[in-house]
Amino acid sequence: MSLDDYILAHIDPEPEYLHRLWRATNLHLNYPRMASGHLQGRLLRMLVHMIRPQTVLEIGTFTGYSTLCMASALAPGAIIHTIEINDEQEDFTRPWLENSPWADRIRFHIGDALELISHNSLDSNSFDLVFIDADKRHYVDYYRAVLPKVAPGGFILADNTLWDGHVVDDIGLEATNGKDAQTLGIMAFNELVAKDSGVERVILPLRDGLTIIRKLPE
Repeated sequence: MSLDDYILAHIDPEPEYLHRLWRATNLHLNYPRMASGHLQGRLLRMLVHMIRPQTVLEIGTFTGYSTLCMASALAPGAIIHTIEINDEQEDFTRPWLENSPWADRIRFHIGDALELISHNSLDSNSFDLVFIDADKRHYVDYYRAVLPKVAPGGFILADNTLWDGHVVDDIGLEATNGKDAQTLGIMAFNELVAKDSGVERVILPLRDGLTIIRKLPE
Protein backbone atom coordinates (compact mmCIF):
# COMPACT_ATOMS: atom_id res chain seq x y z
CA MET A 1 0.00 0.00 0.00
CA SER A 2 1.35 3.42 -0.95
CA LEU A 3 1.37 6.32 1.48
CA ASP A 4 -1.32 8.06 -0.61
CA ASP A 5 -3.51 4.96 -0.45
CA TYR A 6 -2.95 4.73 3.31
CA ILE A 7 -4.04 8.35 3.78
CA LEU A 8 -7.18 7.87 1.69
CA ALA A 9 -8.05 4.73 3.65
CA HIS A 10 -7.89 6.63 6.93
CA ILE A 11 -9.88 9.77 6.14
CA ASP A 12 -13.58 10.28 5.53
CA PRO A 13 -14.73 8.35 2.45
CA GLU A 14 -15.49 10.18 -0.76
CA PRO A 15 -19.22 10.88 -1.03
CA GLU A 16 -20.94 8.84 -3.75
CA TYR A 17 -21.98 11.92 -5.76
CA LEU A 18 -18.42 13.26 -5.80
CA HIS A 19 -17.06 9.84 -6.71
CA ARG A 20 -19.35 9.73 -9.74
CA LEU A 21 -18.20 13.23 -10.72
CA TRP A 22 -14.56 12.16 -10.36
CA ARG A 23 -15.15 9.14 -12.60
CA ALA A 24 -16.98 11.22 -15.20
CA THR A 25 -14.16 13.77 -15.17
CA ASN A 26 -11.58 11.07 -15.85
CA LEU A 27 -13.69 9.42 -18.54
CA HIS A 28 -14.80 12.46 -20.51
CA LEU A 29 -12.38 15.36 -20.02
CA ASN A 30 -8.80 16.17 -20.83
CA TYR A 31 -6.50 16.93 -17.91
CA PRO A 32 -8.65 15.30 -15.20
CA ARG A 33 -5.82 15.91 -12.73
CA MET A 34 -7.02 19.52 -12.60
CA ALA A 35 -9.91 18.39 -10.41
CA SER A 36 -9.21 18.61 -6.68
CA GLY A 37 -9.95 14.97 -5.88
CA HIS A 38 -10.72 13.14 -2.68
CA LEU A 39 -7.94 14.27 -0.32
CA GLN A 40 -7.89 17.94 -1.25
CA GLY A 41 -11.67 17.95 -1.40
CA ARG A 42 -11.89 16.70 2.19
CA LEU A 43 -9.40 19.38 3.26
CA LEU A 44 -11.40 22.14 1.55
CA ARG A 45 -14.55 20.92 3.26
CA MET A 46 -12.79 20.86 6.63
CA LEU A 47 -11.41 24.37 6.14
CA VAL A 48 -14.88 25.68 5.33
CA HIS A 49 -16.20 24.07 8.50
CA MET A 50 -13.39 25.75 10.46
CA ILE A 51 -13.63 29.21 8.85
CA ARG A 52 -17.44 29.22 8.67
CA PRO A 53 -17.64 31.73 5.80
CA GLN A 54 -20.88 33.36 4.75
CA THR A 55 -19.61 34.19 1.26
CA VAL A 56 -17.03 32.22 -0.71
CA LEU A 57 -15.44 33.05 -4.07
CA GLU A 58 -13.84 30.37 -6.23
CA ILE A 59 -11.76 31.35 -9.27
CA GLY A 60 -11.59 28.34 -11.58
CA THR A 61 -14.51 25.91 -11.43
CA PHE A 62 -13.43 23.20 -13.92
CA THR A 63 -15.80 20.27 -13.17
CA GLY A 64 -17.06 21.70 -9.89
CA TYR A 65 -15.49 19.07 -7.63
CA SER A 66 -13.91 21.62 -5.28
CA THR A 67 -17.03 23.79 -5.50
CA LEU A 68 -19.19 20.95 -4.25
CA CYS A 69 -16.76 20.04 -1.47
CA MET A 70 -16.84 23.58 -0.13
CA ALA A 71 -20.58 24.01 -0.68
CA SER A 72 -21.27 20.84 1.29
CA ALA A 73 -19.81 22.45 4.41
CA LEU A 74 -21.50 25.85 4.16
CA ALA A 75 -23.92 26.91 6.87
CA PRO A 76 -27.53 27.66 5.93
CA GLY A 77 -27.74 30.93 4.03
CA ALA A 78 -24.08 30.93 3.00
CA ILE A 79 -23.18 31.14 -0.70
CA ILE A 80 -20.27 30.19 -2.94
CA HIS A 81 -19.69 32.10 -6.17
CA THR A 82 -17.61 30.07 -8.63
CA ILE A 83 -16.20 31.46 -11.88
CA GLU A 84 -15.14 29.47 -14.96
CA ILE A 85 -13.65 31.26 -17.96
CA ASN A 86 -14.00 28.35 -20.40
CA ASP A 87 -17.55 28.46 -21.72
CA GLU A 88 -17.05 25.05 -23.37
CA GLN A 89 -16.82 23.61 -19.86
CA GLU A 90 -20.31 24.79 -18.93
CA ASP A 91 -22.25 21.92 -20.55
CA PHE A 92 -20.35 19.39 -18.45
CA THR A 93 -20.15 21.30 -15.18
CA ARG A 94 -23.50 23.04 -14.79
CA PRO A 95 -25.60 19.84 -14.51
CA TRP A 96 -23.28 18.48 -11.82
CA LEU A 97 -23.67 21.66 -9.81
CA GLU A 98 -27.40 22.10 -10.34
CA ASN A 99 -28.25 18.44 -9.63
CA SER A 100 -26.16 18.26 -6.47
CA PRO A 101 -27.59 18.26 -2.94
CA TRP A 102 -26.00 21.71 -2.43
CA ALA A 103 -27.26 23.49 -5.56
CA ASP A 104 -29.05 26.23 -3.59
CA ARG A 105 -25.70 27.34 -2.13
CA ILE A 106 -23.91 27.72 -5.48
CA ARG A 107 -23.80 30.61 -7.96
CA PHE A 108 -22.09 29.53 -11.19
CA HIS A 109 -20.62 32.27 -13.40
CA ILE A 110 -19.07 31.95 -16.86
CA GLY A 111 -16.61 34.70 -17.76
CA ASP A 112 -13.30 36.36 -17.00
CA ALA A 113 -12.85 36.46 -13.22
CA LEU A 114 -10.81 39.66 -13.29
CA GLU A 115 -13.53 41.46 -15.25
CA LEU A 116 -16.35 40.12 -13.10
CA ILE A 117 -14.56 41.07 -9.89
CA SER A 118 -13.43 44.52 -11.07
CA HIS A 119 -16.91 45.38 -12.39
CA ASN A 120 -18.61 44.13 -9.19
CA SER A 121 -20.68 41.78 -11.36
CA LEU A 122 -21.23 39.25 -8.57
CA ASP A 123 -23.99 39.48 -5.99
CA SER A 124 -21.34 39.89 -3.30
CA ASN A 125 -18.41 42.31 -3.11
CA SER A 126 -16.97 41.03 0.15
CA PHE A 127 -15.72 37.49 0.76
CA ASP A 128 -14.76 35.53 3.84
CA LEU A 129 -12.94 32.89 1.81
CA VAL A 130 -11.43 32.88 -1.69
CA PHE A 131 -10.09 29.80 -3.48
CA ILE A 132 -7.79 30.50 -6.45
CA ASP A 133 -7.29 27.61 -8.86
CA ALA A 134 -7.15 29.03 -12.39
CA ASP A 135 -4.60 30.32 -14.93
CA LYS A 136 -1.28 30.33 -13.09
CA ARG A 137 0.00 33.21 -15.23
CA HIS A 138 -2.57 35.48 -13.58
CA TYR A 139 -2.25 34.46 -9.93
CA VAL A 140 -0.70 37.84 -9.06
CA ASP A 141 -3.59 39.61 -10.80
CA TYR A 142 -6.18 37.46 -9.01
CA TYR A 143 -4.54 38.12 -5.66
CA ARG A 144 -4.44 41.87 -6.15
CA ALA A 145 -8.06 41.87 -7.35
CA VAL A 146 -9.52 39.86 -4.46
CA LEU A 147 -7.43 40.95 -1.48
CA PRO A 148 -9.26 44.28 -1.02
CA LYS A 149 -12.56 42.37 -1.10
CA VAL A 150 -11.54 39.81 1.52
CA ALA A 151 -12.95 40.62 4.94
CA PRO A 152 -10.37 41.33 7.67
CA GLY A 153 -9.51 37.98 9.20
CA GLY A 154 -10.69 36.24 6.02
CA PHE A 155 -8.77 33.69 4.02
CA ILE A 156 -7.39 33.12 0.53
CA LEU A 157 -6.46 29.60 -0.58
CA ALA A 158 -4.23 29.23 -3.62
CA ASP A 159 -3.74 25.88 -5.33
CA ASN A 160 -0.73 24.55 -7.27
CA THR A 161 1.76 26.86 -5.57
CA LEU A 162 4.58 24.30 -5.73
CA TRP A 163 3.81 23.50 -9.40
CA ASP A 164 5.34 20.02 -9.59
CA GLY A 165 8.47 21.36 -7.91
CA HIS A 166 9.26 23.69 -10.81
CA VAL A 167 9.40 26.64 -8.42
CA VAL A 168 12.81 25.37 -7.32
CA ASP A 169 14.26 23.97 -10.53
CA ASP A 170 15.69 25.57 -13.66
CA ILE A 171 12.43 25.45 -15.61
CA GLY A 172 11.38 28.74 -14.05
CA LEU A 173 14.45 30.65 -15.20
CA GLU A 174 13.46 31.20 -18.83
CA ALA A 175 9.99 32.00 -20.15
CA THR A 176 10.40 30.07 -23.40
CA ASN A 177 6.98 28.42 -23.62
CA GLY A 178 3.56 28.33 -22.01
CA LYS A 179 4.64 26.03 -19.22
CA ASP A 180 7.50 28.31 -18.23
CA ALA A 181 5.15 31.30 -18.18
CA GLN A 182 2.89 29.47 -15.75
CA THR A 183 5.85 28.56 -13.57
CA LEU A 184 6.98 32.18 -13.51
CA GLY A 185 3.44 33.22 -12.63
CA ILE A 186 3.42 30.92 -9.61
CA MET A 187 6.90 32.07 -8.56
CA ALA A 188 5.86 35.72 -8.78
CA PHE A 189 2.74 35.00 -6.75
CA ASN A 190 4.68 33.17 -4.05
CA GLU A 191 7.17 36.04 -3.80
CA LEU A 192 4.39 38.64 -3.62
CA VAL A 193 2.56 36.80 -0.86
CA ALA A 194 5.76 36.14 1.08
CA LYS A 195 6.52 39.89 1.18
CA ASP A 196 2.97 41.06 1.96
CA SER A 197 2.99 42.46 5.49
CA GLY A 198 -0.80 42.53 5.55
CA VAL A 199 -1.22 38.75 5.63
CA GLU A 200 0.09 35.63 7.29
CA ARG A 201 0.67 32.55 5.17
CA VAL A 202 1.67 28.90 5.11
CA ILE A 203 2.30 26.53 2.20
CA LEU A 204 1.11 22.94 2.61
CA PRO A 205 2.90 20.33 0.45
CA LEU A 206 -0.44 18.74 -0.39
CA ARG A 207 -0.67 17.40 -3.96
CA ASP A 208 0.77 20.32 -5.97
CA GLY A 209 1.03 22.77 -3.09
CA LEU A 210 -1.74 24.67 -1.31
CA THR A 211 -1.08 28.09 0.19
CA ILE A 212 -3.31 29.27 3.03
CA ILE A 213 -3.34 33.06 3.45
CA ARG A 214 -5.07 34.97 6.26
CA LYS A 215 -5.74 38.68 5.86
CA LEU A 216 -4.74 40.41 9.07
CA PRO A 217 -7.38 42.49 10.86
CA GLU A 218 -7.06 46.18 10.14
